[in-house]
Amino acid sequence: MTTTTTATAPTTGGMRVQVQRFGTFLSNMVLPNIAAFIAWGLITALFIEKGWITLIGDKVFGYDGGYGFVEDLGAWGSGADGTGIVGPMITYLLPILIGYTGGRMMYDDNLRGGVVGAIATMGSVTGADVPMFLGAMIMGPLGGWSMKKLDALWDGRIKPGFEMLVNNFSAGIWGMVLAIFGFLIAGPFVKAFSNVAEDVVDFLVGNDLLPLTSIFVEPAKVLFLNNAINHGVFTPLGTSQAVEDGKSVLFLIEANPGPGLGLLLAFAIFGKGLARASAPGAAVIQFLGGIHEIYFPYVLMKPKLIVAVILGGMTGVGVNVLFDSGLRAPAAPGSIIAVWLQSPAGSLVGVTLSVVLSAAVTFLVAGFLLRLDRDSEGDLAGATAEMEARKGRKSSVASALTGGGTGPIRQIVFACDAGMGSSAMGASVLRKKIQAAGHADVTVVNKAISNLGDTYDLVVTHQDLTARAQQRTPSAVHVSVENFMGSPRYDEIVALLDERNGGGNGGGSGAPAAEEAPGLSAGLLGAESVVLDGGADDREAAITRAGELLVAAGAVEPSYVEAMHAREQSVSTYMGNLLAIPHGTNEAKSAIRRTGISFVRYPGGLDWNGKEVKFVVGIAGAGTDHLKLLQRIAEVFLDADQVARLEAAGSVDEVLDVLGQVQPA
Repeated sequence: MTTTTTATAPTTGGMRVQVQRFGTFLSNMVLPNIAAFIAWGLITALFIEKGWITLIGDKVFGYDGGYGFVEDLGAWGSGADGTGIVGPMITYLLPILIGYTGGRMMYDDNLRGGVVGAIATMGSVTGADVPMFLGAMIMGPLGGWSMKKLDALWDGRIKPGFEMLVNNFSAGIWGMVLAIFGFLIAGPFVKAFSNVAEDVVDFLVGNDLLPLTSIFVEPAKVLFLNNAINHGVFTPLGTSQAVEDGKSVLFLIEANPGPGLGLLLAFAIFGKGLARASAPGAAVIQFLGGIHEIYFPYVLMKPKLIVAVILGGMTGVGVNVLFDSGLRAPAAPGSIIAVWLQSPAGSLVGVTLSVVLSAAVTFLVAGFLLRLDRDSEGDLAGATAEMEARKGRKSSVASALTGGGTGPIRQIVFACDAGMGSSAMGASVLRKKIQAAGHADVTVVNKAISNLGDTYDLVVTHQDLTARAQQRTPSAVHVSVENFMGSPRYDEIVALLDERNGGGNGGGSGAPAAEEAPGLSAGLLGAESVVLDGGADDREAAITRAGELLVAAGAVEPSYVEAMHAREQSVSTYMGNLLAIPHGTNEAKSAIRRTGISFVRYPGGLDWNGKEVKFVVGIAGAGTDHLKLLQRIAEVFLDADQVARLEAAGSVDEVLDVLGQVQPA
């Protein structure tokens, strides 16, 4: 069994949780696009007039002339000659990426939401002459949310064959409306807000008050608002400032790794017990890896140490103000390596001193406080649990240092590429086992890997997909399976639940999808989609046969058949117990007209990538109405007698009877 640490989701409330959720929402629009910010920052650092290439050429090699394409790349314009990357990237690319991400988030990771969000963002981008990051954070989510609401108005009411026409024109027309709104309203509003925010920052800098921001920033970080503050507030404001000045001190207010380093070094020398033993490893992770959350439990263990990180943060900000230093783009993660890479040539000394001196001040203050409290070891494991409760999930890094990964398992997700075939059947089988073991408070759901968030305690995937799932849910226990229908891993999961959750608790279902499945809804599997003898097909031909039956039934577009082959190349749809369920990829859902099923029996058996298959069930799931059918199929193929009935069936009606077909009245 492949595992990482578990994830829990404590129930909390109040204003702090609401602020965390909102801050996380803002940062989640920026974080997936940090690579684009880094690319822009590196291009700026290298190619602008005062960039590294010009500096090295002039100062080191004494070259004082034109730099050709370097000057073109670093130009801010995008004229007819095609020159200029820096300006168009900050003006168009970055805001539109943020708007697309926000729109997709608000439409349940649906591409339509992303596209409409990008269109809406373009309106705000062209409606003002400032980098429109805040506008993107407004218009992108607005586009995705409103498109989702509009689509719900006519969901299920469009005649077959007109879905693409309605979907494309509705998104296009509504995107146009939002783009006009963004141009006329959102753009000017955000520009006015940006001007006010810029005036506030100028006031703080001009009156030497900017270091006071650490009084609020450092405690907020320990409450796990670090990403929200950095990427939700400082990144948009800092980027606007960097456009004008070539750098911004705002990028280093939260991301400075100095205070965390100083605190952990103080624990390594003056700490005691587990805290002292774990501090050196945590310091390496924090300073070089940029994972600042690693030091939060140390502060929560001894809250008075917040004074040390506040003073260290103030020192770092003060040094940057004094030296007029800053970064060209966000340092993400907050590693010293990222900080140096984003430092302009003229800021390298000031930035380095801000890190060193902030670490030194934090170290001295924390060391003094620890010596006053030397007889008290502190509870690092308890502090880690408190930090994770504030964060809302387990920390894989922090738990690794404190021996975590022993909490109860409440939420299980069975994930596959598309989330409609393999995962649904696997979840059904696992859910029944967990119900039988009496774990009523454990939920079992199925999702596409692309829709996973790091909120689950345990993730089950096919062995070929586990690595992808671990990237989406790094804090969860991961279980790899090969046979979806009868994997021995399911029994291991039940045993793990008995160990973690204290044994069964009386049965029942903890999953909302675990409804009784008496049979199929009429129309999902018609008699014309059942073939009793598929002949001597090979695997590829069998997939094509199953897909063509779906096309003939009007359930899918012809392009869906190719997506079924692509899905099989990604990971096998062999389920075990003589069954395969080929279906399309997640990207092919737009080719599904309605939910449909096809059934092909191969009495002589097929070689399915080394496994014997006699039953091929093609699946096209437009919504959730096919899940009961998959549950029924899973129940059938777990029952040897029912499989024998399917093998012996002499008519289509017998097959439908075994699968529980409900005939229309």
